[in-house]
Amino acid sequence: MHSFPLPALALVEQMAAAAAENPAQAIAFQGAPGANSHKAALEWAPGCLPLPCFSFEDAIEAVKSERAGCAIIPIENSQHGRVADIHFLLPESGLAIVGEHFLPIRYAVMALGEGPFEAAYSHPQALGQTRFWLRKRGIVPMTYPDTAGAAAFVKEQGDTRACAIAPRIAADLYDLKVIEEDVADADDNTTRFVILANEALDPAALRGAAAMTTFVFEVKNIPAALYKAMGGFATNGVNMTKLESYQKGASFAATMFYADIVGAPGDPAVDRALDELAFHCKELRILGTYPQALQRG
Repeated sequence: MHSFPLPALALVEQMAAAAAENPAQAIAFQGAPGANSHKAALEWAPGCLPLPCFSFEDAIEAVKSERAGCAIIPIENSQHGRVADIHFLLPESGLAIVGEHFLPIRYAVMALGEGPFEAAYSHPQALGQTRFWLRKRGIVPMTYPDTAGAAAFVKEQGDTRACAIAPRIAADLYDLKVIEEDVADADDNTTRFVILANEALDPAALRGAAAMTTFVFEVKNIPAALYKAMGGFATNGVNMTKLESYQKGASFAATMFYADIVGAPGDPAVDRALDELAFHCKELRILGTYPQALQRG
């Protein structure tokens, strides 16, 4: 908590106290009050008690220790790719994905003065999503752990040559002037969040509804293993919407894969595809089955 800038600390303490009164209603998120994750929590569960955490690991630990009922974590952005290393964080956490949420991203430039500005502080994702706007004005991007925390940092520093790129609400929370709104480089800028909880949802409870299933796997070290493992999804008509590889350990000899499919265990086609996948794998771990939040083409 004490890693937050001073202007954010009072808000963090208030929100943490409210969450402590009713942990089951609390949703942990990474960032200072006013961050996109704060907004996503309120959209996904209106009336929840948002619990600010300094890091993704802190947000996950809040759920594991039952200081929060769940956590909401950004995992990918339409313009800048992967956000959190959910591939590493989630399998090690013991938590399950129980939902997803898509948040349209809108950034504002905020500061103490009117400019011109020499530096802009924000999360690396936000800086990447506004890089053309920054480059055109010759403003140096400066990374900060989260967007709203960057706004609080600019307030704390009192430097009129610095600005922050953050959601509009952060300017109100930290008493900064909004210099310009909607500065993202793309109008369709969207971030996907997943909701993590201690208990997985029962796939049977989602029968008849649009569902997603997320899993990680490692194929056997034989020729064409991945090709054969993927064949079951094609032959059974199961739509795989995401497949990413990442290295397991430092040897670079074991490659893990992270995947999303449309459907849930219990559906005969999904069961057949997962059975075929398992046959070609050294490891297969389902991270969660949950309601689908967005129709995928």
